Amino acid sequence: MTKHQIEVITSVERRRRWSREEKERLVAATFEAGASASEISQSAGIHVSQLFRWRKEFCQISAPSMSQLVAVEVVEARPAPQPPALQSPISRSRKKSSMVTIELGGARRLRVESDIDSEALGRILDVLERR
Repeated sequence: MTKHQIEVITSVERRRRWSREEKERLVAATFEAGASASEISQSAGIHVSQLFRWRKEFCQISAPSMSQLVAVEVVEARPAPQPPALQSPISRSRKKSSMVTIELGGARRLRVESDIDSEALGRILDVLERR
């Protein structure tokens, strides 16, 4: 015969109210070297997710409210030099181009400018088709 432990509740159980100091003490214990959140929560009689919720709340409170600003220097853009093989012999003014998205299937997409050379696009698609 197997014995099973049974818990009998004879009255209405109420939620335990934790003071801020108790919560801070338990959360601080989780940051100690070699501490196990599971063991700390078991010893306190709470679920480990509650301990992590308190930990998240206290970490958000202590985070600085101001965002960090980074110095930015705006400089004039320099055109990148093109290799001689890629320079077009006829200099033509470009119209404002737009992006075209090509659905390749299998959650793959290819985005190219609308004025892309059709032969170059064909070579790219051939390579992608082989993969």
